[in-house]
Amino acid sequence: MTRAASAPEPARRLFFALWPDEEARAALGAATARAVRRCGGRAVPATNLHVTLAFIGPVATRRIAELRSIARGHAMAFAQEAPLSLTFERLAYWGRPQILCALAAEPPPAAPALAAALKDTAAAAGFAPDLKPFQAHVTVARKVLHAPAVPITRPVVWRFDGFALVDSRTEPGGPVYSVIDAYPLVKAEKLREQP
Repeated sequence: MTRAASAPEPARRLFFALWPDEEARAALGAATARAVRRCGGRAVPATNLHVTLAFIGPVATRRIAELRSIARGHAMAFAQEAPLSLTFERLAYWGRPQILCALAAEPPPAAPALAAALKDTAAAAGFAPDLKPFQAHVTVARKVLHAPAVPITRPVVWRFDGFALVDSRTEPGGPVYSVIDAYPLVKAEKLREQP
């Protein structure tokens, strides 16, 4: 076997997410700051706050175009008249992964349906997505020692007119997420009508 043949194929860790704007991330960060300070964990940087739709995992660089095609197809199939809206009203401590999450109250049916469709189509195409059921949450702290006794200070609404394919890298300072591509979920004519 030659040295070139044994070299691992370049891969990236990818996931699909509802990716909020800076203002939305700042609002959730402010509403959860007190709880994050009291949980004994490490705050997730505001730039990393998001709602995961489907974690795909390691993907060979040459196959990223396939995921983009899957995303475009589902964006067209799930296009709606108005943006998806999620309201984060409470916190949950998940002991096994040691994380503190903001949970969304009753996400619109399109969110779990889109998550399931992305996972199913990716699995059918030979990818290995995490098949756990969708739960609309945002991880706000990691390495949490205990559940904080304080609630989220006020409900925070996030609105999404699309979703994203995101790259996840682990750096010395923690995970770094980069949007590779974005896909609209609001019909084009409705986007033009929005102020």
